[in-house]
Amino acid sequence: MKIKKLIILIIFTWIILIVISFLWNYTNARKEQERIAFQSARSFFNHIVITRLWNARHKGMYVPVTEKTLPNPYLDVPMRDIKINDKLTLTKVNPAFMTRQISEIAMEQEGVQFNITSLKPIRPLNKPTARETQFLKEFEKGIKEKGMFIKKGVKTAYFYMAPLKTEKACLKCHAWQGYNEGDIRGAIRVTLPFIMEIPLLSLLSGHIIIGLVGLSGIVFAAKKLSYAYETIKKQAVFDALTGVPNRRNFSESVLKEYKRSQRQQQPLSIIMCDVDNFKAYNDTYGHINGDLCLKEIAQTLKTSLKRPGDFCARYGGEEFVVLLPNTPIYGAMHIAETIRLNIENLGISHESSSPKQVVTLSLGVATSEGAILASYEELVKHADIALYQAKKQGRNQVRSFSEVA
Repeated sequence: MKIKKLIILIIFTWIILIVISFLWNYTNARKEQERIAFQSARSFFNHIVITRLWNARHKGMYVPVTEKTLPNPYLDVPMRDIKINDKLTLTKVNPAFMTRQISEIAMEQEGVQFNITSLKPIRPLNKPTARETQFLKEFEKGIKEKGMFIKKGVKTAYFYMAPLKTEKACLKCHAWQGYNEGDIRGAIRVTLPFIMEIPLLSLLSGHIIIGLVGLSGIVFAAKKLSYAYETIKKQAVFDALTGVPNRRNFSESVLKEYKRSQRQQQPLSIIMCDVDNFKAYNDTYGHINGDLCLKEIAQTLKTSLKRPGDFCARYGGEEFVVLLPNTPIYGAMHIAETIRLNIENLGISHESSSPKQVVTLSLGVATSEGAILASYEELVKHADIALYQAKKQGRNQVRSFSEVA
């Protein structure tokens, strides 16, 4: 159960990490998107300002009057128009007029919009919108520039504004409005048709793939861990050599069965088994063969028990114990004799064991039926006493505690 809870916690933590990673990458992508838009708009703005300054320092530029370039009605300066001949008339283009014309070209070719606006516009069409008015007031308080994404229909655009400071060359046209050199007399607004989209689908699918790969690894590791845990758990209650339950497992089982037998008033019997002359067997055939002999005996003990509730375990060394719930003494004696014969019939050669010269068992049987017991340990002790008598009286035989008590 603890392993399952740990695995669930790891899976939950992994999912949280993937979600955090996705949100972090998405946030960074949004920041990068805004940074690129901001820098692009600022570059447009700086280019326009430099172009305007060039025009202002030359005190305006003369260009031919055409259908698209008519004299600026808002430019009140001497020699605004100069007639060269009947076919050519020049008109002065100031920075504001030039900015409007450049804006028209930019809109035609790249979809970029920019225009001049001011809280004191000379040209009525330069009157600021509500957003532009708010930004212009912030510029007067010291804000240097502003940018934000806006919706234009179903498309997203980037809106950027930065203030225009009054240069010395600008005073010729704007001094009458009360501006001094360095004053903010307006701003230029740049609107970029922003087409850089965040790769949301690839970002999401990438994290999903990583998440699934990680979950697969966790599940695989969980299976390995569960297998290792079950192996360790099995090793804790099963004897590593013989594969049958160990003494610890027996202690837990006999306590449970003893309590049940006392509660339900049913007999509980125990058989203590010991391999006869096993030290001599090891000395004669070696410890490797001794281990193989114990394995074969353990499996024979196990197959000799037919009921699901019957239980055998390695008690220690060459000793084994059999637990028989709800079994009276005559039933336990019958099973013990069956086990003895089954071991003898294995025919495992043992030249130091006489007279059979095969491996044999001595068995002691005890039962709780009709006995006054203080604990299950006393029942085990009775079976051990009976085993001692079987050994003492010649080995390869079964004795019950009732016979020797």
